[in-house]
Amino acid sequence: MLTHVVLMKFTDPADGPEAKKLLEGLVGAVDEIAAMTVGLDVVRSGVSHDLCMITTHASVAELRGYQEHPAHLEVAGWLRPRLAARVCVDFES
Repeated sequence: MLTHVVLMKFTDPADGPEAKKLLEGLVGAVDEIAAMTVGLDVVRSGVSHDLCMITTHASVAELRGYQEHPAHLEVAGWLRPRLAARVCVDFES
C-alpha cells in the first residue's frame, strides 16, 4: 500500500470546508482511492496548515491514476488558485 499525505494552506482559510467537501466527493468516483480521510485544522497555530488529506492506494501506479483522473483534475483546478502553500509525503504502508 502507498499512503499519500497532503497538507494545504489556503489564502482564505474559509475555503477549507468547501475543499473538504470536494475532496471527499472523489471517493467512489475515483476507483484508485482505497481510502481517504480529510480533516480541517482546529488549533490554528502559527505552523498549522488548514487541511490535511490522507489517501491510500494499492501502488504508485494507482496513486498516479488517481492524480491523473479527470475528477481529481477538476478538484485540483478549483484548489490551485486558492492555495497559499501545499506539501505532500508519499510512503509505503
